[in-house]
Amino acid sequence: MPAERPSDWDPRAPETFDSSHEVYADLRRRCPVPWSNAYGGFWAATRYEDVVRVARDSETFSTAVQNVVPHVPRAQRRPPLHFDPPEHAVYRAPLDRVMSRAAVRRLEPAFAAAARELLQPMLERGGGDYSAEFALPFAAQCFALFLGLPVEQVLEIRRIGVEYSFAIQEMDKPRIAAASDELYAIARTLVADRRRDPRDPDTDMIASLLEAPISDEMVVGTVRQTIVAGIGAPHAVLGSAAVHLARDPDLQRTLRTRPDRLPAAIEELLRLYAPYRVFARTATRDVELGGRLIRAGEPITMLFPSANRDESVFSDPHRLDLDRRPNRHLAFGRGAHRCPGAAMARLEMAAALRALLDGTTHLALDGPVKMFNWLEFGPRSVPLRLTAA
Repeated sequence: MPAERPSDWDPRAPETFDSSHEVYADLRRRCPVPWSNAYGGFWAATRYEDVVRVARDSETFSTAVQNVVPHVPRAQRRPPLHFDPPEHAVYRAPLDRVMSRAAVRRLEPAFAAAARELLQPMLERGGGDYSAEFALPFAAQCFALFLGLPVEQVLEIRRIGVEYSFAIQEMDKPRIAAASDELYAIARTLVADRRRDPRDPDTDMIASLLEAPISDEMVVGTVRQTIVAGIGAPHAVLGSAAVHLARDPDLQRTLRTRPDRLPAAIEELLRLYAPYRVFARTATRDVELGGRLIRAGEPITMLFPSANRDESVFSDPHRLDLDRRPNRHLAFGRGAHRCPGAAMARLEMAAALRALLDGTTHLALDGPVKMFNWLEFGPRSVPLRLTAA
């Protein structure tokens, strides 16, 4: 990639809760497809139309080469993210089977119970760090319930996943390899357990994968890929949602008195705080996008948080509007690689936010919000002051 090409922006700049949205709005106006020399060099799509084009055009923008920024060294491809259509479909079908709205609806009571249980200590103390004390263990517990695993095992997976993320951020290859090896070992253990103790492939993800025409090693790779993504994104977006609610007492009051408005609020929170921005594609040929020439072999990220606030698509894009119709946000992506866990994510958010609103008469920020690094878009620390109901 051309070393002499000047950077249009720096994704490594320190962020506050709101600062990235100001940066992205500026990029959409003056440089909608910016280049950065960070992380080995990459392009970024900031506008809705361009993000959708990159996500949908698998022939021009491949996921099989480099699909995240920064580039992560890997021993082998992990389905389904590392495969383009039509090869991708054989790995995606078993996931869609167990993650459809009808399939995950059975988990709703368990998610609600987990949310109430995990929030109770914070209510009794009058507050705490919502991201660390609630959002992370809740996301882990929900994924444990989905996979049928002990919560402790999923929390260990999340711990390793965080180590993996920061190792990638620092491009520390020995740490990347060590954390990835640990995740693979866990995935192999889970697959071996399911072979010894078969479960219903209509509800169990690993059983569904084992029933598909996929090699055992590819089943392991799919499990390895899913266990990290299934915890990180809900953790990030729940923290963002809590910050928004804490800063908007009117919205709190509306959702307490009108619980039927919660689904609309969740869609707007997903739009405003989509947790993905590192997912990338690699150009298979020279192509023009947003007036820039992207060369074959160059990576481009899809800045979903920016696309979801594109002024040309969403009127008053920075405002949470419970009556926004239509709301075609991109929080779960678009195209063949649209997030298979969308239905489960919505269930998790509904359970978590309902517990928070029903358990309080008021909530407010109780200190500075601290953000994750580039790899996860959301807060890692959300100190809240809670007035219990």
